Amino acid sequence: MADKVVTMGEIMLRLSTPAYSRFVQSQQFDVNYGGGEANVAVSLANFGLESYFVSRIPKHEIGQSAVNSLRRYGVRTDFLVRGGDRLGIYFLETGASQRASKVIYDRANSAVTELGKDDLDWDSVFRGAKWFHWTGITPALGPRVQEALKAACAAAKKNGATISVDLNYRAKLWTTKEAQAVMVPMMEYVDVCIANEEDAEKSLGFRAGTTNVESAELDEKGYFELAGKLKEKFHFKAVAITLRESYSASRNGWSAVMHDDKECKQPYRSKRYDVQIVDRVGGGDSFAGGLIYGLLNMSDTRTALEFAVAASCLKQTIPGDFNFVSVEEVEKLAKGSGSGRVER
Repeated sequence: MADKVVTMGEIMLRLSTPAYSRFVQSQQFDVNYGGGEANVAVSLANFGLESYFVSRIPKHEIGQSAVNSLRRYGVRTDFLVRGGDRLGIYFLETGASQRASKVIYDRANSAVTELGKDDLDWDSVFRGAKWFHWTGITPALGPRVQEALKAACAAAKKNGATISVDLNYRAKLWTTKEAQAVMVPMMEYVDVCIANEEDAEKSLGFRAGTTNVESAELDEKGYFELAGKLKEKFHFKAVAITLRESYSASRNGWSAVMHDDKECKQPYRSKRYDVQIVDRVGGGDSFAGGLIYGLLNMSDTRTALEFAVAASCLKQTIPGDFNFVSVEEVEKLAKGSGSGRVER
């Protein structure tokens, strides 16, 4: 039987400009669905795990379309609460070369903001679960969701699940002061912490050396030190930090650092990929999904990290939030086949 994994958060309607057109010139939008934890749930379902997504979604047709998008890719929706009037929306203008991508949110008062701690039997949600994943976006949605998340984490711990967080700081949802007031205490539940340099600084108050991502200058030693400080401060079993070198909107360097209690007792940096970007939205979520799968299925944590980085590399070549790749495709890339030659 496949391992049961649970994620909790918001799924949104994504309206993106066709090709690389700008908001002001587009006469139509491409429709997709996505959101941090939903993206992870789809990755894990695609990798063959029994993947559940917890949220609150409206009963109307747009809400049902979002539910259908999850079911289409094998995500279990048994614990979705149906209610509320609106599904959150985000608009995406995909950048190219020196023009950055832009995101505009229309998610205030969405259905998930009223998800309460008593809306679900949390022991039932986590009965038999091996893993629970959430991101820093979810508690940023409001106090009711924060209480529900705390109840979820407590039940996950009670039922023996490993808990991971992707810090995912969003400046459009809350300030650094607000984020740290909520996120720092929540780290007591977390076993595996996933972050980038901005997330760690904004959400937890830890800075990664002299790194300047926008100039594609990485201070590797600073990342190693950051991973060590986070692990020591919060007693995490593992810390994974993604490293993005932004040469332009179309080309990024991509790798990650792992520090754990197993093979990576000294911080270890993965293989680095030079990625020609098609759609970087969901790139971090695909890393999280790959890492969770790897840590559940691979005895060597370095191999798990390499799997996660390769999975995320492939996602950034695919339009939309979701990562439509198989375990075999990821392993092939992780083992060195990245030529992009046609497979016949």
